[in-house]
Amino acid sequence: MHDDSHQHEHDRDDPTREWALATQSIRAGHARTHEQEHGEPIFPTSSFVYGSAAEAARKFSGEEPGNIYSRFTNPTVRNFERRLAVMEGGERCVATSSGMAAILSTALALLSAGDEIVASRSLFGSTVSLFDKYLGKFGITTRYVELSNLEAWEAAITPRTRLLFAETPSNPLSEVVDIAALAEIAHRHDAWLAIDNCFLTPALQRPLELGADLVIHSATKYLDGQGRAIGGAVVGPDKELEELFGVIRTCGPCMSPFNAWIFLKGLETLSLRMKAQCANAQAMAEWLQAHPAVARVHYCGLENHPQHALASRQQKAYGAVLGFEVEGGREAAWSVIDATRIMSITGNLGDVKTTITHPGTTTHGRLSEEQKASAGIAEGLVRVAVGLEDLDDLKEDLARGLDALR
Repeated sequence: MHDDSHQHEHDRDDPTREWALATQSIRAGHARTHEQEHGEPIFPTSSFVYGSAAEAARKFSGEEPGNIYSRFTNPTVRNFERRLAVMEGGERCVATSSGMAAILSTALALLSAGDEIVASRSLFGSTVSLFDKYLGKFGITTRYVELSNLEAWEAAITPRTRLLFAETPSNPLSEVVDIAALAEIAHRHDAWLAIDNCFLTPALQRPLELGADLVIHSATKYLDGQGRAIGGAVVGPDKELEELFGVIRTCGPCMSPFNAWIFLKGLETLSLRMKAQCANAQAMAEWLQAHPAVARVHYCGLENHPQHALASRQQKAYGAVLGFEVEGGREAAWSVIDATRIMSITGNLGDVKTTITHPGTTTHGRLSEEQKASAGIAEGLVRVAVGLEDLDDLKEDLARGLDALR
């Protein structure tokens, strides 16, 4: 198992690429060692040993493939990368220390001072901060547009635009963009399209098949599925990812072997978890929509959602994250959250445990009031990432606070 990334993990003749996703998520990527283990091994080592100085020289120079240093060549991390690449239908995957590290590393690999990004205004708050505060001070400008408005995307592009970036569905309003149409716009202007797919995962949506160039993941979310570890990944063509691999090798935002092993175990149940959590979320959204204390529900699985037809066309299901608004602003939203006894009050999502949060003061709390208003983050907005608990228990948990508002 001593083939390093320079052997290009994306072997196009890999038979696992023909398997169904549920099989890929369990079997792909694992090359057994001489120990003939059944479960994927963890290689918690910082470095690797060579039989001679000449062998070390050949591997460090790239003349001979092999492991060098776990910052950029580790067998367990490589196993995760291979599996996720196959599942997303991409040539290659590069794993990172977090989802934010995946976005930063993508920018460092593809962009230079003077380049421009066009991004959805419905982005995770930390992504906005990264683009504006940190990339901005190095001369990279970002313009924000309404996610679903293709004309706005087109109008915001200039000759300096190199990257279009979107989350679909969005967090927490469940907005959707036509990925195929957005890819056509990006490519007509010689720009890359990167889609953050962590809300749906390859179990529900495969952006590369729709024309996107890169898929970004916070593996921390549904790829793990149990809230145990932090990690990220980028999937896409080998050429662009070779440069991104160089960023990981040199700058060091790498995934740990132990976390990679956790994500491998998470992937094994991904299809089952996503199916069950989406079913719970759909039923929860329909129940909330009928509750008299709820002013509005944001979930693309509802037929009255503006992009329901589009979501039905490009997704296998609608995800497990929903938002709902109550009258009375922050005070009312906090009272609903504080009345829960089962749901975990936390900003994380993608867990089998249902989580609940107030986006305006947590996940999007660092945005300005103007940015929040533009992104639709109202004071009365509550986000629920629906898990695998009994649905009636979850409804009762929310009803405790909602009923008190009437």
